Amino acid sequence: MKYAILGGSFNPVHIGHLYLADAVLSGFDYDRIILVPAFQSPFKIGAEGASPNDRFDMLAASIAGDPRLTIDNCEIRREGISFTIDTIKDIISRYSPEGKPGLILGDDLASTFHKWRNPDEIAELADIIIARRSSGVGENFPYPYKALNNEILDISSALVREKVGRNDAWRYLVPTGARYIIESRSLYGFSGETILALPEKATNSFMDLIERIENEVRTVLDIERFIHSRNTALLSWDLCRRFGLDPQKGYLAGIAHDICKFMGHEELIRLANKDGKSISKLEQKKPSLLHARAAAVYLKRKYSITDRDILEAVRDHTTGSRDMRSLAKVVYIADKIEISRKRVDTALRKMSHSIDLDTLFAAVLDNTVAYLKSRDLDISYGTRRLLLAMQKRNS
Repeated sequence: MKYAILGGSFNPVHIGHLYLADAVLSGFDYDRIILVPAFQSPFKIGAEGASPNDRFDMLAASIAGDPRLTIDNCEIRREGISFTIDTIKDIISRYSPEGKPGLILGDDLASTFHKWRNPDEIAELADIIIARRSSGVGENFPYPYKALNNEILDISSALVREKVGRNDAWRYLVPTGARYIIESRSLYGFSGETILALPEKATNSFMDLIERIENEVRTVLDIERFIHSRNTALLSWDLCRRFGLDPQKGYLAGIAHDICKFMGHEELIRLANKDGKSISKLEQKKPSLLHARAAAVYLKRKYSITDRDILEAVRDHTTGSRDMRSLAKVVYIADKIEISRKRVDTALRKMSHSIDLDTLFAAVLDNTVAYLKSRDLDISYGTRRLLLAMQKRNS
């Protein structure tokens, strides 16, 4: 997969940021843009605004349901000032992109690029893309680059912050999700009436349904769990496209698979009991294992989801089951090897680009069982039945 990187403070994210990402996807041969919010920008030290978590939430709420865009919080996790060279190396090591990743710069930053840390190495590791923000990059930029012939939108985060603080017109300079968070959290000195709420009513659009669920997942889970859920959704989308399945169903099941992770044991047991199946001894011992069954019930009851493939994929993503269909296998795989998962065998991620679904599923299952055994952890009844069924098929 071909990636391009767009970093920034996103303080707040505005329509110019997302237009720029869209323009790069339209103008060049990239599959996905990685948005990297800074913990603290070396160019904007002391800039007033929102916390790193607020800025992450605004960004996440603004791209809900769009599989062309992803967020990486590596710089927020590092804290302090991050440098572009470190972020590029980190992303290359974890994402294993096809070819060099793109690095998107505005021409206002390009003029000082030679002062960045290790600019020669950046230019060697990444393909530089320079977007128009003002008059253009000029003739003195000393490195190869691709010029993006984009429209210039005269919008900046500083302008948005100023307008919010003055109670001036600002609401349509930012995406809807960011607007909601600014109002509901009174960011940037907002003191007006909160007039926007994220949609709760059912619509006829499947993508609207995905966006509603994604916004709930972002709200109820912590940042790391949300990132895992969204990366599972993105990998499910990619695998579904590769294996001829419905990518929207894969994305929905992926984003929703951990929606009940925040619940206490009593609530998990109450919801799981409604699927008509008994609770095993292992589930009684570790009720957290019920979050998958509870999530399937929750999606059916709150969002009226009745699609058998989606509900099965959510229900079986933790333990698996003997008769899993293709979508369930895809979500199981994505949950186990998505990019933010630690201690994943990189060979499994590489295999996901080249081998058939059943072979990939078997490899991921074997790897998961080996990990459980290495840690002396119990293997669920569903997983044992699945292993036995696969052994019989292969004998």
